[in-house]
Amino acid sequence: MAALFSDRRDGGRQLATRLSHLARRPHLIVLGLPRGGVVVAAEVAHALGAPLEVFVVRKLGVPGHEELAMGAVASGGVRVINPETVAALGIPRSMVDEVAVAEQAELARRERVYRQDRPFPDLREATVVLVDDGVATGSTMRAALQALREYRPAGLIAAAPVMSLSAWGVLLRIADACVAVATPEPFHGVGAWYEDFAQTTDAEVLAILEQANPGKVTASGSAS
Repeated sequence: MAALFSDRRDGGRQLATRLSHLARRPHLIVLGLPRGGVVVAAEVAHALGAPLEVFVVRKLGVPGHEELAMGAVASGGVRVINPETVAALGIPRSMVDEVAVAEQAELARRERVYRQDRPFPDLREATVVLVDDGVATGSTMRAALQALREYRPAGLIAAAPVMSLSAWGVLLRIADACVAVATPEPFHGVGAWYEDFAQTTDAEVLAILEQANPGKVTASGSAS
C-alpha cells in the first residue's frame, strides 16, 4: 500500500485542485479542524484566495461509552444534540447538561488558545469549506457540520484529502457536498495514506493562523 501524500501540506495542495472551481468566490471561507486539519486548510485557503479560520468542536460522548456521540458543542457557543441517541438510550437531560458543561469548558480553553481575541466570523450567506486531514468514521466532521448548520451558511462543503467511503455517505447527509482526493477501501486509517503524519503542535497551528491573520494571533499558549 503506497502513501498518497508526502505530508499534510501536500494533501492540502492536492485537495485544493479538487476545489478549484470555488477560487475567488465571494463570501468563501475555509475552516480547519485542529490540529492537523488546520495545516491542510491553510493550503486550501491559499490556493482559493479565501480567508482561513479555525473551527473547534467537542463531541458529547455518552458516559461510559464516550466513543458514541450524543451531540457536540462547537465554536460560537453552538450545542447540537442527537435526539435519536438520547431517546434510544434514555439519557436524562441532566446528564447531557453535565457532559456539555465539561466539554464547553474545554472548548472555551482551546478557543482562547487558537482564536484569542479574534471574533468568530459571520458565516451567514457564506460558502463554508470545512477541512480535516482525513476522515475515518466521520464522527468529528459530522458534529462540526451539524454545528455549522446553525450559522445558516449559503453552502457547506466537507473536505479532506482522504475519506473512507462509509464516512463519505454519512457526511453527504449533512453537507451540501463532500470533496476528497481519494476514498480508498479498505481504509486502514488516515495516517496510513501519509508518508509523514507527525502530530501537529499548537505552535504550528498558531503560526499558520498568525500568517493568515497578521497581527491578530500571538504564538503562545497550549491546548492538549
